[in-house]
Amino acid sequence: MLYAQTNLQLYNQMRGAGYPETDMKSLREAYDLGTRLFTAKFRGSGKPLLSHLVGTASALCALHAPATLLAAAVLHAAYIFGEFGDGRPGMTPARRALVRRSVGPEIEDLVARYHLLEWRSSTIEALHARVDTLSADERDVLLVRLANEMEDHLDLGVLYCGNAPERREEIGRSLRVCVDLANRIGQPALAAELERVFQEVRTAEVPEALRHPEDCTYMLAPASLMPKPAVSFRRILDRHPRVALLLRPQLLLFGART
Repeated sequence: MLYAQTNLQLYNQMRGAGYPETDMKSLREAYDLGTRLFTAKFRGSGKPLLSHLVGTASALCALHAPATLLAAAVLHAAYIFGEFGDGRPGMTPARRALVRRSVGPEIEDLVARYHLLEWRSSTIEALHARVDTLSADERDVLLVRLANEMEDHLDLGVLYCGNAPERREEIGRSLRVCVDLANRIGQPALAAELERVFQEVRTAEVPEALRHPEDCTYMLAPASLMPKPAVSFRRILDRHPRVALLLRPQLLLFGART
């Protein structure tokens, strides 16, 4: 199946699937916010981050998932990679309020739950062990996460990242349970797609010349961009935590937050 990679393809997919206009409006609002939060952000492969997010929503659309999940999928990286103007990642009350104003509390709650879902080898195994006891909300967030994994591996995407060997090995280590997780939450079609893309990544080779030097999501800002002085200062402190620690009393005195 071909999955959407642009907003127009996703809109047309939703129209073809019979989603009502109110659902498509909520998706458009999520996309509009995404264009502001993910400007100049790219996956490690060089693929625009927003294309990946749209593709994740498209995978859910193919499953006829509720529109709230599609909208949350478009914004699922908001508190990880979203640019809120201060040059830092993370979830704060102010950021949550901004997202709520843009897309409503139900969608924002899903985005926040996605952000709080720990996703590493040990937590994936623990999640697999208790999957049958998950609440409806937890299953929804897991569904978005699994759609994210499917899209990330789609078109051999992870093999074009700088850390392709590690990404391929990760399938055998922790991601192997994703197929069973999808089946256990009642999504056999997604399970089949996960199995397909994982197998393709396991067996395919891509030319080294096409591999991107970046391992994960990065920002490629326009040459004309001039960061705010406070943002530049925070980034310097983030790269030098010992200096930040030494300066902390003075920063607090002047009302700065590190």
